Amino acid sequence: MVMHDLKWSASEKKIARRVYEAACESMLARLVADFKAKAAAVATPSEMWAIEDHLRQQRRKIDEIFDYRYSQLPLVFARLIGEGHLDDAQLSSLSEEKLEIIRGLLRGC
Repeated sequence: MVMHDLKWSASEKKIARRVYEAACESMLARLVADFKAKAAAVATPSEMWAIEDHLRQQRRKIDEIFDYRYSQLPLVFARLIGEGHLDDAQLSSLSEEKLEIIRGLLRGC
């Protein structure tokens, strides 16, 4: 089945939204902590600009990852699991069809 053809029940939509928001918040919290540590260590203007560059790259990555279109959620969830930002157990209430797609993406199929 193609991801664009997936049907999401109301309960799956709620689960997906909750998991998506939690992963986003977690990733942003890590970024804030990283930023604070780097900012506290800044001693020169060039180090300050390096932080800006790093933040810009991280924002692009976050914007690339977090796409809340239902057709993209299996890919988003697979990537978040693969990068360690999400535990697959959090998705256990999704249909087996969706879980198989996510597992296939994780395997590189």
